[in-house]
Amino acid sequence: MASSTVRPSTQDHSPEGDIARRLLDSAAVLAYDPATEVDWETPLDRNCHGASPEWSTLYGTAYWQELTDEQRKELTRQEAASVASTGIWFEMILQQMVLRDVYAKDPTSAEVQWALTEIAEECRHSIMFARGAQKLGAPAYRPHRLAVELGRVFKSVAFGEAAYAAILVAEEVLDVMQRDWMRDERVAPFVRTINNIHVVEESRHMKFARDQTRKRLAGAGRVRRQINALVIAIASYVIVTSMVNRKVYATAGLDEERALAEAKANEHHKSMMRSSCAGLMEFLASCRLLTRPALVFYKRAHLI
Repeated sequence: MASSTVRPSTQDHSPEGDIARRLLDSAAVLAYDPATEVDWETPLDRNCHGASPEWSTLYGTAYWQELTDEQRKELTRQEAASVASTGIWFEMILQQMVLRDVYAKDPTSAEVQWALTEIAEECRHSIMFARGAQKLGAPAYRPHRLAVELGRVFKSVAFGEAAYAAILVAEEVLDVMQRDWMRDERVAPFVRTINNIHVVEESRHMKFARDQTRKRLAGAGRVRRQINALVIAIASYVIVTSMVNRKVYATAGLDEERALAEAKANEHHKSMMRSSCAGLMEFLASCRLLTRPALVFYKRAHLI
């Protein structure tokens, strides 16, 4: 593993600069190049899952019990590819929001240099996810047209805590499930490597997003907090409900309508989502962003 990040020299002594400098130092020591770190050449081993079976949307359902081992593995590969495709979609939104946030700020500051470093890492992640989905034998899963258009608006108008808290939600949800996948020997080795890279580098992004969320909320009035709490919750709902495209079931050779119905009623998967978001919900509560209107969307997305 070799780092491609050069530690910058900066005189930024602000609190934000201190955090940004630490993140830059981390990126200089621990950064990956997916083009060389991931085994892209070895053919896909179809005896492997694409994700931990327990994270499948059908795990624990009657339909899951009827599936053969080969069908279960193909389903988890398609679901992993769908999650990766959704990750690409949101990373494109993230990159634009971060770049817009630092536009016209001092490029010699540690904060701006970290923001550019984060964008560079997200670009590599998007390419890595795209190649990973392709190797899993999946089509190009895209979010529903309404989600795409809402994302187009959100990336253009979201700012401050609304942008950074939404970034945090997307990253935290992915982080928990990918930590399970990267340790699971049932999962294809190249997928485990992808997940490991993403978990390591996203830990820096999450730290920055938490810090920025707290910073932007400092001194925020009640109306602003209420509005942004709702915006963040709606964005979270759209992101989470877009993770697994309904077309994964047909691609895996399943009855799409039956699979979709059983997935929607799957209490096991809902429980997995809620438990994975416990820390995130505690953070949002500490920022007073779990308002009553916001809770409606988090509950509908099974995040709380």
